[in-house]
Amino acid sequence: MAVAGTDTDVHLGLVGSGRVIWTQIPTRKDPLEMHARISRSHRQLAIGTLALAAIATTSGLAFAGGGAARDLSDHGGATRNDGDQTSAVRNAVVGGHARNVILLIGDGMGDSEITVARNYAQGAAGRFAGIDALPLTGQYTTYSLTKATGLPDYVPDSAATGSAWSTGTKTYDNAVSVDLAGAPQQTLLELAKLNGLKTGDITTSEIQDATPAVQVSHISARSCYGPDQTTTTCTSEALENGGLGSITEQLLNTRPDVTLGGGAATFTQKASAGEWQGRTLTQQATDRGYQMVSDKAGLAAITHADQDAPLLGLFATGNMPVRWVGPAATVGGSKLPGVRCTDNPARPATQPSLAEMTTKAIDLLDNPNGFFLQVEGASIDKQDHASDACGQIGETVDLDEAVQVALQYAEEQGNTSVFVTADHAHTSQIIEVGSDSPGKTVTLTTADAAPMTINYATSTGSSQQHTGAQLRIAGYGPGAANVVGLTDNTDLYFTIRNALGLTDDPEHASDHARVSATPASVKPGKKVTITASKFGGDRSVTIKLSGAGSGSSVRQVSGGTVTFTVTPRKVGSYTVTVTGQQSGAVAKDTFTIKK
Repeated sequence: MAVAGTDTDVHLGLVGSGRVIWTQIPTRKDPLEMHARISRSHRQLAIGTLALAAIATTSGLAFAGGGAARDLSDHGGATRNDGDQTSAVRNAVVGGHARNVILLIGDGMGDSEITVARNYAQGAAGRFAGIDALPLTGQYTTYSLTKATGLPDYVPDSAATGSAWSTGTKTYDNAVSVDLAGAPQQTLLELAKLNGLKTGDITTSEIQDATPAVQVSHISARSCYGPDQTTTTCTSEALENGGLGSITEQLLNTRPDVTLGGGAATFTQKASAGEWQGRTLTQQATDRGYQMVSDKAGLAAITHADQDAPLLGLFATGNMPVRWVGPAATVGGSKLPGVRCTDNPARPATQPSLAEMTTKAIDLLDNPNGFFLQVEGASIDKQDHASDACGQIGETVDLDEAVQVALQYAEEQGNTSVFVTADHAHTSQIIEVGSDSPGKTVTLTTADAAPMTINYATSTGSSQQHTGAQLRIAGYGPGAANVVGLTDNTDLYFTIRNALGLTDDPEHASDHARVSATPASVKPGKKVTITASKFGGDRSVTIKLSGAGSGSSVRQVSGGTVTFTVTPRKVGSYTVTVTGQQSGAVAKDTFTIKK
């Protein structure tokens, strides 16, 4: 008897000459399962309002402002809530474990950057359908450490902050997933792979840049993209000196199932040691079975990606071109008339958007054992550095569309957690229109048809600087309640690890697996509850019933545990055997059906 379906389905089958009802007992109360599932073919860009409505409905949150435009000057006309939110927030808190986690990062996306983009694209009373739709929100601290002293460095860089959520360990600026002493720290992506999940790493920057690099590599300097830079800058870590090699070489070794972004230029470099010495990194990737694509059409043509044939998409030689362009901020720009951003003519039509890359990655990673996917909107930060408001805003809008894709998938599946945050705060501020500022300013005309002046004043040079404020973090799905309040960026590592039920030693995590059948003796047609526990090294188990009747089923494991019921009708003794599909661990128990 084969049993299949969702965790809450009821299954019928024959056991010997008697009928058995198998019933899965849900391991958590999940409000997502109350809602109709929407075809994944509709998970495209035109989901803004749908995504917001779905998340609001699923969580129970009610947002004011639907329907006709409101007069913001009315009493209560600018409110965002619609009624009391107590029960809605309570319903949004979902325990248990997630099969999948999607982490979306807006590089440099502080509260100011979100507000700038929302005002421009949606209006002051507007709402992003992705970024603003997650029901549980908190703040986290982002400071890094000073390498020499271990004291806090209050204004961190992307390498140190990314390493913090990727590994759970604070480190120094410039370091990629190593501690203060330079020792490699296991990343979430590596741990997910170890636990049998599929993995993905997406960015709009070069795939060797700090944020994508923290999941796939360990190196003392974030600039060591390829063998050339590593030989000169990270000498002891170069392959020829017995090290792990450059970021790109480590990426090829870590082997995520899906890697998408820019950074093709580095792949022209040649390995300086090892099996592929003298061959380019492109040749190495091809030799090692990677499917390589360079445009939207090539990405669309890929139908599968796994460890036998991982996907490597390189859509630009460097960073991927941003969505919008506009006037540069200048001294005195606050006194100029407001303007609108325009489409970037340098962004080719053949380049996939971040939302399209996210959609494709989810389609390729979706599997019964689960996946971990990190998605980065990288150039919010890069355009903030450049005092480029339109570039920064367009990249935030791109990230919002990717969040919509992730949330829509989570709402469909009911077993996926989504987290949205940033790595560090940045420089842009909204200031009074027409005011004097020692910094560079630009005035834009927003969706409200009102002027908004944006100020960049953390540097007198060509590049603005990061700032040290705490950041918004928002979550949806199992484990998302752990982002509420004030946390640290290192907490995110443990929040995701625990949500996915990952174990540091999956090879032995099911060594003490057990199964119990209760009650041990019942009359025909009465339920027997089977609980398999301590299968910490497994994502799924095979269940076999033998004796007076027989049958089998494959079940997903949540937190090392799966619980279900059987209802045998034939008198006799039964043995329940549970086998971990990943660990091979076996546990048994017996029960009896008496007249």
